[in-house]
Amino acid sequence: MTRPTSRDVATAAGVSQATVSLVLGDKWPGRVSERTAALVRETATRLGYRPNLAARNLRLGSTRTALLVVPALTNEFFARVYTGAARVAAEHGFGVVLYPSPDGTGPARDPFASARAALDGVIASSMAAHALQAIGGDTLPLVMLDSDPRAAGSAAHVNLAMADGMRQVTEHLLALGHRRFLHLASAVDSWTFDTRAEALTTLLGPGTELRTVRSALTADNARTAMEAALAAPRGRPTAIVCDDDILAAGACKAARRLGLRVPEDLSVTGFDDLALATAVEPELTTVHLPAERVGEQGMTALLAVLEGTPWTAPDIPVTLVVRDSTGPAPTP
Repeated sequence: MTRPTSRDVATAAGVSQATVSLVLGDKWPGRVSERTAALVRETATRLGYRPNLAARNLRLGSTRTALLVVPALTNEFFARVYTGAARVAAEHGFGVVLYPSPDGTGPARDPFASARAALDGVIASSMAAHALQAIGGDTLPLVMLDSDPRAAGSAAHVNLAMADGMRQVTEHLLALGHRRFLHLASAVDSWTFDTRAEALTTLLGPGTELRTVRSALTADNARTAMEAALAAPRGRPTAIVCDDDILAAGACKAARRLGLRVPEDLSVTGFDDLALATAVEPELTTVHLPAERVGEQGMTALLAVLEGTPWTAPDIPVTLVVRDSTGPAPTP
């Protein structure tokens, strides 16, 4: 059997090919009656008609494909971002190609012979706009997720309310009586981690102490860093604020190895609310980041940009989830 064409649909429905094109391209409102549009769709379904996307893309100069660039695949957050982006893309007949940048947050290499020919747009999560120059240059629309909104080079931004998340963590710990803090900060140089550090510093006022220790984003590195930081009892912090749940898991391991109880001797907080947060014992108090919603808004923003529509939105709210890794500050 030959594949049914738009001409077959037009003949069977008793309409012109132009009408079929308008209806199946979802450009019929105001130009074709609802009754005719329904007839065309029903006829196309009955005949098993599927548009020739390759020919359509060649004609329109569009691939209906977006590239999602992430700094790593080892973090569950980025998998959730992809899930959200792919869901919205599928609803609009788009595909999303996931590309873990070989150099992390550094300059990303073009994964194709020419991304400009293979893609309609680029979405990048937790990176800097200048790091995407080799992929899209100035020719592909770029939507940045979880990145500096003041930076030039992108068509739209989608951000989480990171500073507010740190506010929620800080107020929670202060209310529990904590005054000596250690910030277990990610060693990754990125806007999202800088924002968390700046917020924490700003929120801790007179009468509090804050020390910062940096670690690579692995539980082993975090454990090693914390074992060194907590070894001396004198001036030991009572609360560790971690940039990530993975770092928090490493901090909890360090505490156990040093004979410290969480949360009786030491409270620990994370960020992200990964599956790991409820897999460790005690379960982590952490900031829930709705990563799928980030992906959904990122793809929605790209679609708007491709249609020539300005896109802006407020930061996506985040929520502190209080679990068993935080408790009252120990008495001196």
